[in-house]
Amino acid sequence: MPKSSIRKIDLIRSNTFSNICHNQIFLKLECYQKTGSFKVRGAVAMIEGLGREEKRNGVVAASAGNHAQGVAYASAMNKMACTIVMPKNASPAKIAATKSYGAQVILEGNNYDESSKYALQISETEGKTPVPAFDHPDIISGQGTVGLEILEDLKQIDEIYVPVGGGGLIAGVAIAAKSFNPKIRIIGVESVAFPSMKRSIEKNKISNVQDGYTIADGISVKTPGKLPFQIIQKFVDDIVVVDDLSIVKTMFLLMERSKIVTEPAGAASLAYLISNRKLLSKNKNIVSILSGGNVDMYLLGQVVAKGLMQTGRMIKLFIELTDKPGALKNIVDEITRANVNIVEVVHDRLSSNISAGTAGVYLSLELENKDQSKVLINLFDKLKIKYKLMK
Repeated sequence: MPKSSIRKIDLIRSNTFSNICHNQIFLKLECYQKTGSFKVRGAVAMIEGLGREEKRNGVVAASAGNHAQGVAYASAMNKMACTIVMPKNASPAKIAATKSYGAQVILEGNNYDESSKYALQISETEGKTPVPAFDHPDIISGQGTVGLEILEDLKQIDEIYVPVGGGGLIAGVAIAAKSFNPKIRIIGVESVAFPSMKRSIEKNKISNVQDGYTIADGISVKTPGKLPFQIIQKFVDDIVVVDDLSIVKTMFLLMERSKIVTEPAGAASLAYLISNRKLLSKNKNIVSILSGGNVDMYLLGQVVAKGLMQTGRMIKLFIELTDKPGALKNIVDEITRANVNIVEVVHDRLSSNISAGTAGVYLSLELENKDQSKVLINLFDKLKIKYKLMK
């Protein structure tokens, strides 16, 4: 794999997350990789290995995000024609990023499966080589370079935690790590909404999951790859799951404490470690792979708001006031005297759920610490103001 194509991503020790998890936590920052994800590694490995005629005919792939950008970038590096089929509801930012590498983008299908079928049709009719997202030896080999780099930077490793979607990344990392030291434990982390690999391992056969929802779209895979499944059966020690709330909190902590921006799927492995830190054995060298950083800006704003709420530094509430002049000012003055910053105020007098003669006020309040929340509650109780905490 040409060194100019892929960045060597250093492994860093995080003092913050080491203290939180009572272990030595090392972060593999694939969110800083070219195209913003590890996916480019596999794409470069496969496309570099194509024959002259295959390169002349070009490639086609289906993806809603990271794989699309990786294939487009690798094709541009090799001056090849590239067609990417993306779902009609794909993020405009990801569509623009994919086009920026010179790929032809076709919007077809309402989900990845429908886009994938159309990509195969293009392959058959136009003779383009399909580049799968995870189910191919060259793709897995390329992703395995993540593991090789980890081994170069850290000789003593006890566990490696890897986000799992189709399984290409963990398959490659597992082969690399176990070849070096069979005692290294490899743990895959899936979304609790899409535990397709975990279910497949438990049933000892490829199994799919029904429609679910997770903000971690990068690992929302209904059916895992056949080749990754076989490798995982042999080399991976465990598959665990994590929920969206844990992922959001981890993304927030990464931004605030380490100045690292990840996408939800990229934060999944660290999210599992943080949310299950009480169950971990202590004083181990643990590597968490942060697999990507291509997060939608609108989602990022929500993550910040929800992260502040989860850490007790922002509350949202609804209060009911008598609809008369000065009522809102009085409560705002009381909140100010409590040394609480008001982020947003929405005053509602007309909604059907607001009783006649009253007004509803939605407040977002920034807190210095959790104790201020108790101060506010005591204040509202003292003033006999009806309130309801919002989630």
